[in-house]
Amino acid sequence: MPRSTIGDAAEALLEHKETLGSYQHSVFYIQEYITKPGRDIRAFVVGDQTVTAIYRKSAHWITNTARGGQGEACPVTPELHDICQAAARAVGGGVLAIDVLEDAQRGYLVNEVNHTMEFHTTVPTTGVDIPGLDCRSYCVCRGAKRLPADASHSLSDPCACGVSA
Repeated sequence: MPRSTIGDAAEALLEHKETLGSYQHSVFYIQEYITKPGRDIRAFVVGDQTVTAIYRKSAHWITNTARGGQGEACPVTPELHDICQAAARAVGGGVLAIDVLEDAQRGYLVNEVNHTMEFHTTVPTTGVDIPGLDCRSYCVCRGAKRLPADASHSLSDPCACGVSA
């Protein structure tokens, strides 16, 4: 799409949202476009471990597997582990899914940190039983609330607060 068309479309969208009048229509999320190699990475973090990762591939820019992207095992390299742990620490840690983009000049870039996650593609693709992992140090609700050290807990168990994962 030519730049003038993109600019015109953006301006029309902003005018439309302004006309709607609600404060919810005046919140905008603007993100830098990252040229990625037809894929991104979804990594899973439990505490201080990056337990597994998948590439999410698509011919479209949307690589989410729930929206048609295909999963493929991704090695958890020391570099990937380090950026995932830094992202996890930035939000207080816990049980997280970290979406990572690969940029040819800048390397790995964190795109999103998710406190809720889907494993429907990752478990069969990687063989890692994410729901069965021992996460006794972290409750999957209420922002990684600490559980007693002797508590046995996995992501497939109900949380200490009674909420099912």
